[in-house]
Amino acid sequence: MQVSIAYAEPGQPFWQFVEVPESSTAQQAIERSGILTRYPHLNLKKNRIGIFGKIAKLTVPLEAGDRVEIYRPITVDPKTVPQRKIAVLDEDEDD
Repeated sequence: MQVSIAYAEPGQPFWQFVEVPESSTAQQAIERSGILTRYPHLNLKKNRIGIFGKIAKLTVPLEAGDRVEIYRPITVDPKTVPQRKIAVLDEDEDD
């Protein structure tokens, strides 16, 4: 069956379709995708994963068409993002 693996770093998105045997787990699909070689700093014990945006465990069995997403830790407080956008817009008006 075919599933996809998705991960994004700034400027380096990764999205790959992978053929895996029926009843494969998310971890098996991630390992088969080769992403751990491309991004050796990924640590599946620390990075959370999800299936179509819902947090999941590495041991979850996959279904055909699933999208396994590997999440990065949040590095910006989401509450400050709107403030930063407003500040940038204000700077643009001054030009």
